[in-house]
Amino acid sequence: MNSFKISLAQFSPTVGNSEANVQRMIELAQEAKQQNANIIVFPELSTIGYPAEDLLLRPSLTKRTAKAFEALAEVKDIVMVFGFVNQAENGQRYNSAAVMKDGQVLGIYNKQNLPNYSVFDEKRYFGEGHQHLVFEYLGHKFGVLICEDVWSLETVQQLAQLNVESVLVLNASPYEVGKPQHRIQTLQELAKQLHINIVYANQVGGQDDLIFDGTSFVVTNAGQVALQAPSFKEELLFVDYEVENKAYKTATASPFLETIPEIYQALVMGTRDYVQKSGFPGVILGLSGGIDSALTLAIAVDAIGADKVQAVMMPYTYTSQISVEDAAEQAKRLGVTFGIAEIHPIVNSFMQTLFPFFGNSPADATEENLQARARGTLLMGLSNKFGNLVLSTGNKSELSVGYCTLYGDMVGGYAVLKDVYKTIVFELAKYRNSLEDTPVIPERVITRPPSAELRPDQKDQDSLPAYDVLDAILYAYIEEDQSQDDIIAKGFDKDVVAKVIALVDRNEYKRRQGCIGPRISSRAFSRERRYPIVNGWKPGV
Repeated sequence: MNSFKISLAQFSPTVGNSEANVQRMIELAQEAKQQNANIIVFPELSTIGYPAEDLLLRPSLTKRTAKAFEALAEVKDIVMVFGFVNQAENGQRYNSAAVMKDGQVLGIYNKQNLPNYSVFDEKRYFGEGHQHLVFEYLGHKFGVLICEDVWSLETVQQLAQLNVESVLVLNASPYEVGKPQHRIQTLQELAKQLHINIVYANQVGGQDDLIFDGTSFVVTNAGQVALQAPSFKEELLFVDYEVENKAYKTATASPFLETIPEIYQALVMGTRDYVQKSGFPGVILGLSGGIDSALTLAIAVDAIGADKVQAVMMPYTYTSQISVEDAAEQAKRLGVTFGIAEIHPIVNSFMQTLFPFFGNSPADATEENLQARARGTLLMGLSNKFGNLVLSTGNKSELSVGYCTLYGDMVGGYAVLKDVYKTIVFELAKYRNSLEDTPVIPERVITRPPSAELRPDQKDQDSLPAYDVLDAILYAYIEEDQSQDDIIAKGFDKDVVAKVIALVDRNEYKRRQGCIGPRISSRAFSRERRYPIVNGWKPGV
């Protein structure tokens, strides 16, 4: 044979639905066969999806895996390399890959390097493998690795010492900003250093708060990119190996996205998959006339279509006419269902009911929060009645410092901007507008000073530093784990830094009660930033 063809199945499994995942894998394998592929490589744990968390502990998983193997065994005339949960005879569970051809298992590989940091918790579920899997096919020597294994120089070196020519790597590598580029560039250097080809198939799609970008690729033993898949899109890819030249034939590579378009596409895909895989018929959100809800609305429409999105404007005494006009205009431009629900009667009723308790106490944030909670109650009522998911619209800057209301603007099942700082919100809004001749977000929504509009002439900067300053301090404290003294040493005002850090620490209890949202950073407010709510840590020490 003068050449052979490898297919990379960059697809989006549904966690826990082995039957549907396997059916999709069979369809992809059949399609790959029609394109004359000899081998098809699926992502990590492709039969069950990643991460399956404590579903992996369910007793029936073994039976489900057996049924998956039975179904995949019906596929003929193509080698399939796929991920599954291997329940060994000794009772140990492994994150594994199988090599199957014509119903026969040619080999099984158990993942050796188990990540147990950031969003990963694999040592809770799996044991470590200790043996390599090497097989020869079509005169070529292949090795198999799973995700974290390829980042271990020692592990890949051992395959190179076994004269492996190409490593097939099954992956479920979550997205964060810049990670697609980092993966490829790092493995280009590794492939060149060890003179070994790397075929990297990555999962794509949203799973709870995680986003998997795909961006599967092939790099040659000379460190060249032979194939690069698009990000945030299911794709069946092909690469040819020319035996005579002992090289992979270079195919057209999808270019990397710029940072802001990359983030935007990640948020759209994460939102779409959360809504659709959860079975919601649509979404509903409060459209305030401000930039956060405006951007959330645009993302929702791009994710699931305007016909499945409902926006509600809920004005009160302090809501400006401009906000009402801008909300209505954006809803019109995007073609979503739009309604206005006055909250005066609700807030007034709250105030009357609480008056015997409040007495003559001066007005403060309590009255402001009652407005937000009235809006939250309305949205949840509409959600209950029609089954649509409420999208929370708060951003990471607000959540960091607690500039949000429990059971008010924090209500909902999915917070689209939860991991997006306010300064990036502005950039995303400008980017989305650049895609249309007529901007979908009215220009003054972006340009006028942000305000919660919960009291007369209110501006966010009445309570917070300017967002460029606030976000810089938050980034240093949250993303980089810098101390208060380190941040002050960068030139920020001492009192401002102390105030911001105190707000972050004080509002852990709020964040713990908030809904999930798509993760785009390495320090999202979820499973990878775990701080005790009650603690006596002194930030200045």
